[in-house]
Amino acid sequence: MLKRILTILIALIVVLACVSFVFPRQVKVERSIEIDAPISVVFAQLNGLKSTADWSPWLGSDPDIKLDYSGPEAGVGAKLVWNSDHPNVGSGAQEIIEMVENEKVVSELDFGARGAAIAAFTFNDVGEKTNVTWSLETDMGASPVGRYMGLLMDRMVGADYEKGLESLKAMIEANG
Repeated sequence: MLKRILTILIALIVVLACVSFVFPRQVKVERSIEIDAPISVVFAQLNGLKSTADWSPWLGSDPDIKLDYSGPEAGVGAKLVWNSDHPNVGSGAQEIIEMVENEKVVSELDFGARGAAIAAFTFNDVGEKTNVTWSLETDMGASPVGRYMGLLMDRMVGADYEKGLESLKAMIEANG
């Protein structure tokens, strides 16, 4: 009986591992919001990293977080390194690697052992308002566990992106 249960368990693990290779390796999470401000104002807030702690859904959750900024104030090369013991924040780095004025800001994220990703903000003019899209792209790797985690990324990160965009909107609109 024990041998039969073990055989079924091993077969189930093999099937689940094989099925995982059908799932995409590359994962993208994306959320958008409309902000009542000109595109130049929204772009200026996101082309530098120093205001990130004011609206980030993660950085604000740890009052003891350590933030270190380097490089230029804004644009390519601006870098933020954070260190936190909070389980939802952790430690990592973000560096702006591409920027097109009033169109997009692209950052490379390094989460250490938890992996790397590319985050981007893209901007579209909507009359007197700006539509901002925040996206994250990452490679979940070849492992079956990573592929299954990829299926959950939108649910895991999407709500935080929505919260961050709402905070960004409130901050920008409050400052006029």
